[in-house]
Amino acid sequence: MDKIYLDNGATSFPKPQEVSDAVYEYMTKVGANINRGGYQSAYTLEGLVFETRELLKDMFGASDCKNVVFTKNVTESINVVLKGFLKPGDHVLCSSMEHNAVMRPLVQLEKQGVEFDRIPANDKGELELSKLSSMIKPNTKAIVMTHASNLVGTINPIAEVGAIAHEHGIKLIVDSAQSAGVIPIDMKEMHIDALCFTGHKSLLGPQGIGGFILDEDMISLIDPIISGGTGSISHSEEIPDFMPDRFEPGTMNLPGIVGLNAALKWISAVGMSNIEKHELALTKRFIDGITPLEEEGLIKIYGLKGTEGRTAVVSIQTLKIDCAELAFMLDADYGIMTRVGLHCAPAAHKSIGTFPTGTIRFSFGNFNTEEEIDTAIRALNEILK
Repeated sequence: MDKIYLDNGATSFPKPQEVSDAVYEYMTKVGANINRGGYQSAYTLEGLVFETRELLKDMFGASDCKNVVFTKNVTESINVVLKGFLKPGDHVLCSSMEHNAVMRPLVQLEKQGVEFDRIPANDKGELELSKLSSMIKPNTKAIVMTHASNLVGTINPIAEVGAIAHEHGIKLIVDSAQSAGVIPIDMKEMHIDALCFTGHKSLLGPQGIGGFILDEDMISLIDPIISGGTGSISHSEEIPDFMPDRFEPGTMNLPGIVGLNAALKWISAVGMSNIEKHELALTKRFIDGITPLEEEGLIKIYGLKGTEGRTAVVSIQTLKIDCAELAFMLDADYGIMTRVGLHCAPAAHKSIGTFPTGTIRFSFGNFNTEEEIDTAIRALNEILK
């Protein structure tokens, strides 16, 4: 049985061949570290890491490549930014559609004296932007928000939120886990002060590599929460005050950066707009194909029904059988891989009315085909009818 991977919201698969080739080349023929080795292969690798920072700077409209910091994933990035920036007595706004990568750090910080409030969203996951300004307090220090929902794919109006944040002199911190690599992001135009990203989703890189990018004014406002050797100013036991060393102690995930470098070049060659167009065409095909099941009372489709303002993520609830049972049958009988449950986003499920049951999520990627979508539609019909 051929396998059909429809869980790209969790991690993209497959990756471009160039990604695995680049990682293999590094692991078998280079293997060096950077900022430590005094030999040519280490210097060459350092150039590739610098190039990767440049590629990310250009992709996201950042001010300087030195402000690109590598981490393990977007969760680590969000933790470093929030916990290094926020202090007791500060107030933060987030959306009611956040992933636990945002919510758990905020709840942890709340116990240390940081307040937060959730900007409501409707049952399609759309932010109620009109309520934002009235929720800003004198001690509001930041807005932290996902760019796109991992549950229903609805895109938040980051540019509009950024304009409001800028007008009120507060910082905007964006979780781009579900958008980076498929939706255009410009930090300057959107007034984003800190952009947190992961490499293994729509950026098409390996797992274990992510990062964040800071606006110049944000750097000194974040206290590093991890410290150690950087290979620079080794005579001092103080944390470097320059970028990116200020936030990059320890050995970097160089295989991950090498793979991400190849992925970024692949995206540039194919064109982000072409990738988005393909994924949304598949999304439309899927939604159109399963809408009759909703009309028959067999499922409920959550989120936006069209392709405007969304990513290629579709969540449904089954009204006759348990979602987990459906996921098992799709995998066992059709080779279709999905994700079922609360998707690490209980707040989002509460917003759209699917808590605590959860949903089954279908998330499409650049390498999915129309034939695979049609198979998923057929499978749902055969199982549910």
